[in-house]
Amino acid sequence: MAAPGPWSQDNWHLRPNRNGTCFVHRGRPEPLDLHLGMFLPTLLTQATPEQQDRFFMPAWNLEIIGTYAQTEMGHGTHLRGLETTATYDPATQEFILNSPTVTSIKWWPGGLGKTSNHAIVLAQLYTQGQCKGLHAFIVPIRQLGTHEPLPGITVGDIGPKFGYDEMDNGYLKMDNFRIPRENMLMKYAQVEPDGTYVKPLSDKLTYGTMVFIRSLIVGDSARSLSRACTIAIRYSAVRHQSELKPGEPEPQILDYQTQQYKLFPLLATAYAFHFVGAYIKDTYRRISGDINEGDLSELPELHALTAGLKAFTSWTANAGIEECRMACGGHGYSRCSGIPDIYVTFTPSCTYEGENTVMMLQTARFLVKSYTQVSSGQRVTGMVSYLNDLPRQRIQPQHVAARTVTVRLNDPVSLVEAYKARAAWLVEAAAKNLEAELNHRRSKEDAWNKTSVDLVQASEAHCHYVIVKLFTAKLAEISNAAVRAVLTELCLLYALCGISKNTGDFLQAGILTDAQITQVKQRVKELLAVIRPNAVALVDSFDFHDSHLGSVLGRYDGNVYENMFEWAKKSPLNETEVHESFHKHLKPMQAKL
Repeated sequence: MAAPGPWSQDNWHLRPNRNGTCFVHRGRPEPLDLHLGMFLPTLLTQATPEQQDRFFMPAWNLEIIGTYAQTEMGHGTHLRGLETTATYDPATQEFILNSPTVTSIKWWPGGLGKTSNHAIVLAQLYTQGQCKGLHAFIVPIRQLGTHEPLPGITVGDIGPKFGYDEMDNGYLKMDNFRIPRENMLMKYAQVEPDGTYVKPLSDKLTYGTMVFIRSLIVGDSARSLSRACTIAIRYSAVRHQSELKPGEPEPQILDYQTQQYKLFPLLATAYAFHFVGAYIKDTYRRISGDINEGDLSELPELHALTAGLKAFTSWTANAGIEECRMACGGHGYSRCSGIPDIYVTFTPSCTYEGENTVMMLQTARFLVKSYTQVSSGQRVTGMVSYLNDLPRQRIQPQHVAARTVTVRLNDPVSLVEAYKARAAWLVEAAAKNLEAELNHRRSKEDAWNKTSVDLVQASEAHCHYVIVKLFTAKLAEISNAAVRAVLTELCLLYALCGISKNTGDFLQAGILTDAQITQVKQRVKELLAVIRPNAVALVDSFDFHDSHLGSVLGRYDGNVYENMFEWAKKSPLNETEVHESFHKHLKPMQAKL
């Protein structure tokens, strides 16, 4: 059953995650978002055809309104630590669900607080006296018709948050709550009527929804950063401030090199992330098709790539949105700028669907495994294939910095090679440090923890290489010479700024010389001036409608100040000329003076 739906990846404005970001109305979270963004897609990808026949159309018609209950009060990213249990009772052919501790209460699912009447619950499966790990179950939580919580279910809203005021993020506690055996999602793993457990082809198939969401967060990072850049760059073209030369009119603040240095690298980053988001979406679709045919060979890299890129892009976009706000000066702090709302809506993506540091460490585990395979004479494929060159380059550790890479600073393809060399150097260094810790007779767990900073840096370098590589590859696909020239400038700026911020790696690895680093910094300043004439057109090309941008400062027509005044006059405090607080507090206080 494959009914088209609003969660389709082609409908970019629906951006789902477990907290409830799958916006029905562009840019704003709403209580039904998780139903559309995770409940329905999970039914399509993890339910059997019989289960889809039972649940999908009622859910499509909103008779069943679902959420996705994975995170608990005491556990989030560490899925194996989840405490909710589902114990199979063969006598009644039912699962008994329990929240055995306070920390096992499901916490944060969007739409759970007051909206949903069903939840897909992830719980530790127990059958025939054995724990079989996490599995997903369709659990009714409220009575259809009355919406009252069912007996054995305690459910409610978790209270105010940093943002997401529109979303009823909720809690769920289950006490000996029984569901039919057929409510376990059984496309991959099954429990037979007598309690016999049938293993899936891969344990990771259970996490398919999560991998899907992580792949979409990459695109969401691009869109959120693009919106902030659009606002900040348009406003910087409207705002005039100070004097460049005495007696001359105040210039646009976008003409100041310092403003360009804040904003243009972020603009280049937004474009880079757009191309990476498209790539990861297509890769997810392709590998998902292979998985449906029984080919799981690329699943490990898909998991590692989505985890790492989710972390890299959301960290970068989160910091970039705040940089855009500050680049707008005092008015950026006003909600009329639109940037505060972008920030509070986007910033939780650094935590949900996998806390970013943990995501980087998951990518690192794949990188170390790939490095170990190469060291033992095997070849690796995909985005880690650059590790195949290491045995050929291998020299004594004290001479690692002597490796040479001929880098042409105006050639994106050459810069890709520089990033590749940096990634290989950091992956090898982290793997060797891990090996050294193991040789000190530490346990694997202790050695991993003692090397975790190095491992995260290796993952970041790998992701940075992938992004520069994909941005550069995109240039060759652009047939219009003028457009290709402008995007080449952006690609160079993105790559060179990355080198400028990580000069230690490129110097220490012997990839670039001191003189080349000086040239990099000079070239970055030159590119700012080159990009300046096209900056506004480049953000206009994102094609955000004013209603979606939600910003007075970033209006397409540039009519900022008049509309800011109109916006301020609509403040609730201005509904009366004299506020009630004057009569209630100020006037009595003044009378006592």
